[in-house]
Amino acid sequence: MYTALGLQKKLRSGEASVTVIDPQPHMTYQPFLPEAAAGSIEPRHVVAPLRKVLKRCHVVTGRVTKIEHARKIVTAELSDGHVEEIEYDVLVSALGAISRTLPIPGLAEVGIGMKTIGEAIYVRNHVLSRLDQAASTNNADLRKKLLSFVVIGGGFAGIETLAELEDMTRYALRYYEGVKPEEMNWVLVEAAGRIMPEVSAKLGAWTVEALEKRGIKIYLDTRVKSLEGGHVVLDDGTEFDSDTIIWTAGMKANPVLRNTDLPLDERGRVRCTAAMQVQGLDGVWAAGDCSAVPDLSRIEEDPTATCVPNAQHAIRQSKLLAKNIVASLRGQKPKDYFHKYLGSVAGLGLYKGVADVFGLRFKGVVAWFMHRSYHVMFMPTVNRKLRVLMDWTQALFYGREVVALGQINDPKSDFDRAVQS
Repeated sequence: MYTALGLQKKLRSGEASVTVIDPQPHMTYQPFLPEAAAGSIEPRHVVAPLRKVLKRCHVVTGRVTKIEHARKIVTAELSDGHVEEIEYDVLVSALGAISRTLPIPGLAEVGIGMKTIGEAIYVRNHVLSRLDQAASTNNADLRKKLLSFVVIGGGFAGIETLAELEDMTRYALRYYEGVKPEEMNWVLVEAAGRIMPEVSAKLGAWTVEALEKRGIKIYLDTRVKSLEGGHVVLDDGTEFDSDTIIWTAGMKANPVLRNTDLPLDERGRVRCTAAMQVQGLDGVWAAGDCSAVPDLSRIEEDPTATCVPNAQHAIRQSKLLAKNIVASLRGQKPKDYFHKYLGSVAGLGLYKGVADVFGLRFKGVVAWFMHRSYHVMFMPTVNRKLRVLMDWTQALFYGREVVALGQINDPKSDFDRAVQS
């Protein structure tokens, strides 16, 4: 979306036609998914509607299934179900990444991802509905299972999701008679020896301590062996039941890329030059999580280094990519992408956060404010920036929203019962 937005601003009238193909009619700003799940931001404000933003582009709602650059054809299954071949002169591969899963027994049946706005809404409704059920049951074992929440994966997505949801449930319990905060069992499982490798080890250790002070159990150097029926088995021998298992343990390049004739690296990403041109192919470009763009800021220490798949690189790459494509069309030389990693920020719930910026470390309210400021700055469109700021301002006065709209998961159930009665 950022690339198409740049192109529609820079291309002269009649110079080129831009077509955007995506299975969803919106772009999701993923760093805000944990806050949307926790009720700090209205979910609709985390997405930008493509047809409204890309007014000078042709937006096609469909899923790309095949790319044949030899024929310059993209095959897409459109929203009405029919398959269409779309011709192109210039191709931009920005297919992104999907959740990377492992062959863990039970994961497919009980796991919930956190990559889409739909998943964030579902997680929110699911977690709050567990509180409703726990407050209603007299079965001690069931209550314990309902109040056990597991997040697998200790990267930014996992830590922010865990911290935001725990903060939300702790706030929500003031409205649930008979359910005490100490009854909740929030668990993080991470296979590595530390969390959030993007920040310093010292700040990561402080984050673990801060979360543990909130009663959250952190299992490092630990792997999940089984999740069958919600029964969690860890490789250190720990076993317990949980009705909420959220999977954030990594991601992989979109597997659609395997059904293309584009050159891929060992991780399934499109091989690119530093200018984001696909290696060996004219008129093909790639950016974001699906691309292997050389990281020129680390090239001296590691000649094979590529940009890590995160929003910081994706947004900056896309803005330069639009300029490079226009330059190429006009016979000019594209510029190499260079962005030195400035640091990272993470929110850990209301008024809580960590930040590692320019080698300086911040904690608490200051880091939380830096986290929000950074991400609202990169949120696309002024419209969405203002809506997010309004959500935050209202939350300061009225607190979090703690209502579960579980009916959206099965909206016809009440009507079906009415028909049958």
